[in-house]
Amino acid sequence: MKTADAKDALLEPAGKAETEKRGRKASKEVRQLQLIEATIDSLAKRGYAETTMADVADGAGLSRGIVNFHFESKEKLLIATLQHMYDEYSAHWRAALQKAGDDPARQLQQLVWADFDRSICNKRKLAAWLAFWGEAKSRPTYQALSSSRDAYYQQVFIDLCATLKQSGSYAYEPQVMALSLSAMLEGLWLRLMMGTEDTTRETALQAANAFLAAAFPKHYG
Repeated sequence: MKTADAKDALLEPAGKAETEKRGRKASKEVRQLQLIEATIDSLAKRGYAETTMADVADGAGLSRGIVNFHFESKEKLLIATLQHMYDEYSAHWRAALQKAGDDPARQLQQLVWADFDRSICNKRKLAAWLAFWGEAKSRPTYQALSSSRDAYYQQVFIDLCATLKQSGSYAYEPQVMALSLSAMLEGLWLRLMMGTEDTTRETALQAANAFLAAAFPKHYG
C-alpha cells in the first residue's frame, strides 16, 4: 500500500505539470472565459466579499499564477466578469428582438419572455447579478458600466411603448410606461434572486404577461 502511495505521489507532480502545460497552450480568450465562469460560480456560492482569486483558481482547476497573469487583481477580474454578463445579456435580448420581426407588440413580448429564459434567468447567474448590484452604489466603475448599457436598453422599451401608444390610442406617457415595465421585470428578478417561495421562472413570466395584458389590452389578450 505504501509503495502504491509513493508511486502516486511521484506521478502527481508530473500529471499536474502536464495539465499546466496544456493550459498554457489554451487561447487567451478560452482561458479568460474559463476564469470568468469560475468567478460567477464563486459569486453565486460565496458572495462578493468572500470571493478570492484563490477560489476562482481552484474553481477553474488552474494555478493562481494563471489567474494573476490574465487579470492581475480581483477588481479587474470582477470588472471583466460584469462586462461578460452584460455582453451575454445584451446579445440575448437583441437576438430575441430580431426574432420578433417588425411587429412592435411581438418585439416587446419577446423582450419580456427573454428575461425569463433559463439560459439567462437561473439561480447561479441571478445570484451573481445580486452580488454586483449590492456593490454598484460604492463602485463608480460598476455604475458607469451598467448605466451605459441600461440607458440603451431602456430606450428600446420607450420606443416600443411609444409605438404601441400610437397604434392603440393609449393615454399613458411612453417613458413612464417603459419605466414601469422595467421596474416590474427587475422586481420579479429580485424575487427570484431572494428565493421567494411563491415565485418561480414560470410564475414570474405569468406575472409579466399579466402586466402586458393590463397595460396594453388592445395588443395582448
